[in-house]
Amino acid sequence: MKYVLMFVETEEFARELEAMNETQRQEAFEAVGRWFTEHAAQITHHAHLRPAETATTLRLTGGDAIVTDGPFVEGKEVVSGYAEIEVADLDEAMAIARTWPACPIVEIRPIT
Repeated sequence: MKYVLMFVETEEFARELEAMNETQRQEAFEAVGRWFTEHAAQITHHAHLRPAETATTLRLTGGDAIVTDGPFVEGKEVVSGYAEIEVADLDEAMAIARTWPACPIVEIRPIT
């Protein structure tokens, strides 16, 4: 089964990361690097997304496209990255997601 893990950053998490000194921030980034290394056999692709304010949103209504700079909705949580994984089942996907060392929310969706 293929799933995408979407890493969701909260405002609180962003503030905590911002408040870290350089050594703490580097340790946090290294923990993420270790996570990707530990799960390399299951990860087929991954990427870190640019900040939400760099998004361009198309609203497709009535055959017209309304273009807006920025995310679709203003929110306190934004997807900041993702990893595509190939695993036996949802239980294995959840086991991998439980070990994610960064953003406090991981949304798991099957890929068809």
